[in-house]
Amino acid sequence: MKNLLKTTVLLIVFSLSILNSFAQCPMCKASVESSQSSGSKSIGMGLNVGILMLLASVYVIMAIVGFFWYRNFKNNRFVEN
Repeated sequence: MKNLLKTTVLLIVFSLSILNSFAQCPMCKASVESSQSSGSKSIGMGLNVGILMLLASVYVIMAIVGFFWYRNFKNNRFVEN
């Protein structure tokens, strides 16, 4: 019962935190559209690079955690034998 309550509370908290992130999309879109109409493409390219950096950082962190988890699992397996 406690696990169900914790899961429900976490789901509600995460659902409410998503609402704030949707507000940024129109601002970015308006910024890129206004820069393209004036002939400058540097803001759009910078925005794309920023998105790729955020994407890559998550995968790098996941790879590092996975590597240490695998190494720890491997070391513990040899100690038990």
